[in-house]
Amino acid sequence: MYLAHFGLHQAPFRITPHTEFFFAGANRGETLEALIYAITHDEGIVKVSGEVGSGKTMLCRMLLEKLPGNVETVYLANPMLSRDEILFAIAEELRIPLPEGRNHLLLRSLQERLLEIYAAGRQVVALIDEAHAMPPDALEEIRLLSNLESNRHKLLQIVLFGQPELDSRL
Repeated sequence: MYLAHFGLHQAPFRITPHTEFFFAGANRGETLEALIYAITHDEGIVKVSGEVGSGKTMLCRMLLEKLPGNVETVYLANPMLSRDEILFAIAEELRIPLPEGRNHLLLRSLQERLLEIYAAGRQVVALIDEAHAMPPDALEEIRLLSNLESNRHKLLQIVLFGQPELDSRL
């Protein structure tokens, strides 16, 4: 009924965010540009916090669409994973083959893959939505991953999206 009245072809206010309805006003566009800048300029860990419904997931999805082509993304929508599961999820996203029963080599394999990507002139960013729900040990693992560096650059950029309680957990 309101679709025809306003000349719309689909409902703009769905429960899941659709990037074609991104509204850049209210500093959202500036925030998106700042995130792209931070990622492409080796800022390490960046945090985006806001209340439920403030557009964090939409911003995350816009970031996935707008990042330059030389940036590989790891997207974790549900980070309620253990420390090891976080590493496995990132490794899986980066297509790191892991031999059965060789879990202790995971961090080294991850670092080697990140170095390969860096040597090819590419960057990697991990976008973690709902980061406020991460267990403390998984958050600590993310912090430790931010220490992976070449001689001049971070090998993994990290953007945490979460509700305000994320502030007190960091």
